[in-house]
Amino acid sequence: MFRDNTPLHETIDKVAQLGYKYLELAPRQDFFWFYQYPKANSAMIADVRKWCMDAGVQISSLVPVQQWSSPNEQERQAAVRNMKRTIWLASELGVDIINTEFSGDKYNSVTSEGQWYKSMEELLPIFEKEGIRLEIQAHPNDFVESSYAAAQLIRSLNSDNVGQVLCSAHAFYSDAGKGDVRQEILDSKDILSHILIADTFNFAGSYGLRYTINPPGAPVTIHQHLNPGEGEVDMDTFYATLREINFDGIVTNNVFMWPDRIEWSNEKTLKSIKEGLHIN
Repeated sequence: MFRDNTPLHETIDKVAQLGYKYLELAPRQDFFWFYQYPKANSAMIADVRKWCMDAGVQISSLVPVQQWSSPNEQERQAAVRNMKRTIWLASELGVDIINTEFSGDKYNSVTSEGQWYKSMEELLPIFEKEGIRLEIQAHPNDFVESSYAAAQLIRSLNSDNVGQVLCSAHAFYSDAGKGDVRQEILDSKDILSHILIADTFNFAGSYGLRYTINPPGAPVTIHQHLNPGEGEVDMDTFYATLREINFDGIVTNNVFMWPDRIEWSNEKTLKSIKEGLHIN
């Protein structure tokens, strides 16, 4: 929620003030941006390391989003080049986790899957060499939206260096509108290493009329990232299942609906996470 209106050094300070020791650094134009070559250089990296040290905050992970599964080969090659640069950024920052999405084209999923494997053949050895863990989520509008199918893809790599991300705000896209968060977590528990917390409404609710879309049937993918309790995700079951499997990976506050009410939103969400996961 600080991305578009707060410089990075102020963002780091504000994260510390809100009670966090770790920051997940998502795309922002003053460091790296969606689908583009990261522009951050060595001087910027040195500044970020100093700002984090001064604030007492560590960067838990970087979150690049690249079209590494694009059916367009030129676009895929550019994404691979951009991801290599991001790996370098992570290494220079001392960050050992990169959290990303499958991307690709949901309307051309077979070709996108093939392109993703092609990219992984080139990039996975680099991740492993640099000692950086790769964590991937099936994001709404990716070539794979199902959390179950995503788990199958990740397991097929046969690498202990790759884990899965689940976002509670994507729960209804993860299983075609059911939102069975318990089953989604259990389906991925052996590779689940990263959780994003936010709430949303069920896009499939009200007989598919939860949202009014004009023209009807337009190819859009709609969801929210609300404070827990503001949507329709069964957050109690979500937290209970994470406790049941003794989840010990990263849990991230992934709410970004309230940039005009950040402190209020953080108070609600952080309280929900701590109470839901029995964190003191």
